[in-house]
Amino acid sequence: MKTTSCPKPMLFFILLAFRDIYPGQIPVNHLLLIFMKKKFYAHSSAIIDEGAEIGEDVKIWHFSHIMPNCRIGDKCNIGQNVVISPGVILGSNVKIQNNVSVYEGVICDDDVFLGPSMVFTNVINPRSAVNRRGQYLNTHVGKGASIGANATIICGHDIGAYAMVGAGAVVTKTIPDYALVVGNPAKQIGWVSEYGHRLHFDVRNIAICPETRQQYQLENNIVKKISK
Repeated sequence: MKTTSCPKPMLFFILLAFRDIYPGQIPVNHLLLIFMKKKFYAHSSAIIDEGAEIGEDVKIWHFSHIMPNCRIGDKCNIGQNVVISPGVILGSNVKIQNNVSVYEGVICDDDVFLGPSMVFTNVINPRSAVNRRGQYLNTHVGKGASIGANATIICGHDIGAYAMVGAGAVVTKTIPDYALVVGNPAKQIGWVSEYGHRLHFDVRNIAICPETRQQYQLENNIVKKISK
């Protein structure tokens, strides 16, 4: 991963030079990205705080804010008006759609999809007059999981690998691997493959993904991929 930090003496002279050459024309944030030999793209309106770690081939779009001490893996796509809070960890190839705030305590594994305007929380009993910092509950989103538009994830409940949370669902408990959940509160209505297709298990508790022909087995309410 590449860090957005830059030695302060070097930064001073860079900004001093550009102040004289292009007074008021290039945002300071954009200058930082140019001179750190970055290997990611960030729109000029994005704010990237010093201390954020950003991998290669990442794209960060309009008006997004990447805060200190977060880690963003390679090939992530950060949509418009997204906030990545301190301490957040994103694996590789995580796709975050517009208007999502990823709060402290959230960890997303590789290939996670976060739909438009979905919501994470990090406090169970928030009060404006009560400081609950240090009481944040963690949420772990497993590899390949998808969370639909406008869904809400109540903190402290993990989302299993390759699970699919339907649009508008409100998750109030931990979701197993490969589970398909919808509604408020979210209830499981089935299972999905790694490619997001419904799995229909036969009398042997075997199901086949219609796209990849990969086989899955259901045993003791746990779905596992059958090795070829």
